[in-house]
Amino acid sequence: MPETRDLSLTGEEKKEILKEYKHLLANAQDKLQKRDIERIRQAFEMAIEHHAGMRRKSGEPYIYHPIAVARIVSEEIGLGTTSIICALLHDTVEDTELTLEDVENAFDKETAKIINGLTKISGVFDLNSSIQAENFRKLLLTLTDDIRVILIKLADRLHNMRTLSSMSRDKQLKIASETDFLYAPIAHRMGLYKVKSELEDLSMKYREPDMYKFIAKKLNETKRSRSRFINNFIHPLKELFEEKRIDLDIYGRPKSIHSIWNKMKKQGVSFEEVYDLFAIRIIVNSTEKSEKSDCWNVYSVISDLYRPNPNRLRDWISNPKSNGYEALHTTVVGPKGKWVEVQIRSKRMHEIAEKGVAAHWKYKEGGDSGASDDGIDQWLASIQSLLNDKEQNALEMVNNFKMNLFSSEVFVFTPKGDLKRLRRDATALDFAYDVHSDIGNKCIGAKVNQKLVPLSYVLKTGDQIEILTSKKQKPSEDWLSFAVTGKAKSAIKKAVNEELRAIAEDGKQILERKFKQLKIKSNDENFWTITNYFKFNSPLDLFVAVSKNKIKVGDLKNLEVVHGVVKARKPKIQDKKDNFEETVAKTLSKNAELIIMGQSSDQLDYSFAPCCNPIPGDDVFGFITINDGIKIHRTNCPNSVQLMSKYSYRVVKTKWNNQRDVAFLAGLKLHGIDSMGIISKVSEIITNNLDINMKSISFESKDGIYEGKIMLYVTDSEQLEIVISKMKAIEGLVSITRFEVEEEQSV
Repeated sequence: MPETRDLSLTGEEKKEILKEYKHLLANAQDKLQKRDIERIRQAFEMAIEHHAGMRRKSGEPYIYHPIAVARIVSEEIGLGTTSIICALLHDTVEDTELTLEDVENAFDKETAKIINGLTKISGVFDLNSSIQAENFRKLLLTLTDDIRVILIKLADRLHNMRTLSSMSRDKQLKIASETDFLYAPIAHRMGLYKVKSELEDLSMKYREPDMYKFIAKKLNETKRSRSRFINNFIHPLKELFEEKRIDLDIYGRPKSIHSIWNKMKKQGVSFEEVYDLFAIRIIVNSTEKSEKSDCWNVYSVISDLYRPNPNRLRDWISNPKSNGYEALHTTVVGPKGKWVEVQIRSKRMHEIAEKGVAAHWKYKEGGDSGASDDGIDQWLASIQSLLNDKEQNALEMVNNFKMNLFSSEVFVFTPKGDLKRLRRDATALDFAYDVHSDIGNKCIGAKVNQKLVPLSYVLKTGDQIEILTSKKQKPSEDWLSFAVTGKAKSAIKKAVNEELRAIAEDGKQILERKFKQLKIKSNDENFWTITNYFKFNSPLDLFVAVSKNKIKVGDLKNLEVVHGVVKARKPKIQDKKDNFEETVAKTLSKNAELIIMGQSSDQLDYSFAPCCNPIPGDDVFGFITINDGIKIHRTNCPNSVQLMSKYSYRVVKTKWNNQRDVAFLAGLKLHGIDSMGIISKVSEIITNNLDINMKSISFESKDGIYEGKIMLYVTDSEQLEIVISKMKAIEGLVSITRFEVEEEQSV
């Protein structure tokens, strides 16, 4: 057994490190040869040596982290010796004097290559946008080059999330948002559902701590009754399976906290109204040749005992998901009329579901591949096509990449019967581009199941599609309104942009002539400044607008020019009469006391983001904009994940200080069973009992169900919570939620 020679370690720390190392070897023992153990020991000793004296934010020795990552890689993802070695050394090249040459000399080129990939993607979202774009390309390249790079990176992120409590609040928010934005979807796409669920739960724990604690508490409180229900559901099934001599394991598992929260939001229901807080999982012990028929046999037994919902049957055995996932999912009516989700899979399918592509390839390499990896290969090929499009900016690339990560799928067929997988809301146009870019560019329509349909037709599983083309057809910018896949959008933009270039070149020449008159330098910096001034997305859009006389270049004479450089200034907007809400936002909300980057808000240019309308007491952060100073957002704002993950370097720490007695506009939505006097009851609670001013109140009733919307002025989030708790006592009220005032005004 190796010794830990780091003199800065205490005796207890040395014991703990060796204990974790022994666990690592013990749990990987079944897949290790003697030579493997020697190589892992060598990597462990190198990591100990080069991380000597280094400690994490929590104060614990840094070496704890690479050992923990190696254990996740081995035990939870199922990777082998090379990956364990790379996990132990994954931070050494970046943080210590160890070089890639040292790694290659000690091990081999393959190990050095993986560690090089891990080093390249270490700070994807931490730098400015141009470097960010290049870093993101590097991440995708390593993903397509050796998928173990991203699997180890996911293990690294999972351990960082498990130990996030030692970080400052602003760092927690940035890392949690980045995890939710990118790493959880990648884990999903890699088939690592357990890792994906934990990443989502941990992200929610820091982004929305109150709701996380609420659901966790509720799950704990209902654990006993849930277990009783599961036992009552399973017991008669076990008897049937034993009678029919079907060898399987059956148990219940709770849904993740994040999954339950998503259902509450999407369905607009309370925790008590979420019917599928758990799922029944059945693992069939069968040979690979008979596993499909065995799974269907189990389904038959279940449907004989419990009535299934025919609309909720999902057959991912005949058509596996593109990440290799195979199973039968059904929803049945259990005891007391409750709906219960049941998942049926073989042992092989279960290992693939738990350990994703790592297990999938293990079976492939063993010569017993029960599932085609065409889906993964197709997805990796689509990543390569993204990389080949050098015209995409960083945000387009990130969005197109994410577009194919977390979407459900439809399975459709070519005229020859070949199977194609596309995201669930894909159209006939997306299908055309999936076949080939040239077919997409020239398509004029489609036949679905022998019937003519428009290109905007949304595909359904089982459709057979024939694309109709014409040599005279050209892609139109309108196509972007119903194309949804990254491949289609990228190809359409490329084709449209090529056509626009000729027009843009004329516009650029017009602009350059005007620049010459005004003694402005014709360079990228000035073009981008003018682009932002007129609020276009790119200089290309600016040049096209100039060519088509959509903007007046004469307006440029009003700009400030210093030594040939245009100084950024907001375009003048015609004054409009302020409505009451805008007046409140400008006069009252500015008086709220905020501490931004440690300074009083009185000294800084800031405003409240209309997308989430933060009020005193809300958990908030500041975001530095290009032209509008600092915008204050709620941490659970719909835009917070993207802002914190894509532009983490522009997020600043912000908190409320001694709140002043100021009114802020907030909105509440009420749903319930209609009854006499509902409006007077609500009004009495707000105006008489709580002495709060209302801006507006409206109620609509249909078929005995009402929906009410109230806009009122509160001093902080605590006062708003008091209003909500008082409202909940109203008889017949089903739900009450906060809505954003901006959203309501735009309706």
